[in-house]
Amino acid sequence: MSIDLKIDPEFASRIPPLTAEEYQQLEQNILEEGAIISPLIVWNGVIVDGHNRFRILQKHPGIRYTTYEKDFPSHDAATAWICRNQLGRRNLTPEQKKYLMGRQYESEKESNQFRGNRYTLASESSTGQNVQCKKSEWTAERIARENHTNEKFIRRAGKYANGIDAADEVEPGIRQEIFSGEICPIDAAVQAVAQAPPEERPALARRLRDPDVQRRRKRQPKTEEERLIEQISADMEAPKGSVTEDNMLDTLHGVTNTMIRGCERCFGLFPTLLSEPIYRARVMEIMQEPKDYILNLENGGQMQ
Repeated sequence: MSIDLKIDPEFASRIPPLTAEEYQQLEQNILEEGAIISPLIVWNGVIVDGHNRFRILQKHPGIRYTTYEKDFPSHDAATAWICRNQLGRRNLTPEQKKYLMGRQYESEKESNQFRGNRYTLASESSTGQNVQCKKSEWTAERIARENHTNEKFIRRAGKYANGIDAADEVEPGIRQEIFSGEICPIDAAVQAVAQAPPEERPALARRLRDPDVQRRRKRQPKTEEERLIEQISADMEAPKGSVTEDNMLDTLHGVTNTMIRGCERCFGLFPTLLSEPIYRARVMEIMQEPKDYILNLENGGQMQ
């Protein structure tokens, strides 16, 4: 049987790779069976599921196999299906899961978006954009429900997936470094790569390996902020009779200091949060809630 199938590099990049041991076991199972039992899923002659089995087939062309043709309206729709399919398989790392959820979300948005043309009236185009905005919300809610999380996480995962792809495009291999846990950059640093102009992306991608943007490992000594948070939690959980108002005032002071230091760390890592108008506006929006809370206290309001 001739092998007249193709691999789309973009499709293949959405699939978390097998470990060497997993790949070896899969190859051994196929050789023992003399056939690939599960059909290869294809779309217009392109593999959408079964990339590892297909590579084994290329090494052993005498192996029997079957294909199953699926119909997708677009490349983005096929990508979304791949991500959703992979989320139901194997043990994935948290980074891989987040990437797949985010890429599914972004791909479904692209697949479903309204595409006007030069003959479309401005009013019609505007209406389409409003509908698409609402559909994006529905998409996030559905994917969140399927993966037992919330829609805000899905939207953040979309930005994370865009950052991963943008980084790997200019620094090939860094996607797998993140997926394998070799490096653990914070989400904000990953997202920043896709949000930056193309000429700035190579430097930002390389920066993902810097210790300054890595998540803290459990084996590292706890920071002062982490110790303070633990003390605050202990004070909150202590029996009421053993804690005085003065104790709680000290705890409240720790809470405010932790917030301030956390903000300073964010602004230190990413000064553009304050220097760039688009980010600064979002920062001010986020800070409005604690500001309103303080104003409410000043006006004699009670805790809600």
